Amino acid sequence: MIEEQKKFAPYKHLEKSILAGSMGGRNSEVAIFLTGLICVSTLFLFASRHLITFAHMLESEAEVTAAKELKHKALIRLLQQAYSAEKAAAFAYQGHAASVKSYIEKIAIRQIEKDEWNHRREVLQLMNLYDVPVSTYYEVRFYIIGKVISTSCHIIGRFMPFYFAGSLESGNVCEYFRMRQYFNSIGISDHDEILYEMGMKEKEHEVYFLEKIRNNRLLPFFERFFSWGKNRSKNNVDLDKKYPFDRSEHYCKKE
Repeated sequence: MIEEQKKFAPYKHLEKSILAGSMGGRNSEVAIFLTGLICVSTLFLFASRHLITFAHMLESEAEVTAAKELKHKALIRLLQQAYSAEKAAAFAYQGHAASVKSYIEKIAIRQIEKDEWNHRREVLQLMNLYDVPVSTYYEVRFYIIGKVISTSCHIIGRFMPFYFAGSLESGNVCEYFRMRQYFNSIGISDHDEILYEMGMKEKEHEVYFLEKIRNNRLLPFFERFFSWGKNRSKNNVDLDKKYPFDRSEHYCKKE
């Protein structure tokens, strides 16, 4: 209880000033608005933290249930994570599309958003097939992440949303190829083609975002610190030399 009081202590002085009428006229109205905004934001973060903790407790029990049907813990976690992360990506692209001025770019980013929702449906079908439950923890976590990124697209300029979207998609490529490898390791190859297609679609997204910032002067600096750009990728897929799904086992394979 004492710790919770300390968290809200910085706002008490501002509240007293408002109630005492030390801020008059329009300044008072602005102060009241800002105080309300701060309090609502704090309460939201406070509630989110406890909700995520509770969801994390539920997740452990759900994983045990799923393991009875699919004997691969890493695959279970990857399916759950991919399902929820696709929602975060879709939310992020909603904000990204709204923040760009070009109509053509809006259409392209909205199409990528649709692709992410479609991937989420495909992953859910796999989860249902093997009785893998949706992770409440990941759902809450990635919901918050997606909404925060969506909002930030309106305030961080043009370059960074394109850059980090490309970097994210670059990593997502291997997510689906690893998923395929995990299935293959337990003797399941029925999903090779759909996972290959989703991985390739993520690669197309990566290439699109990179092309939008390829000549930006900030790219070399960001590439140096975040390990993605013109000369670095988080996967070994080359769309110009694409292997068919039945000969693509080497994609994203760890040495």
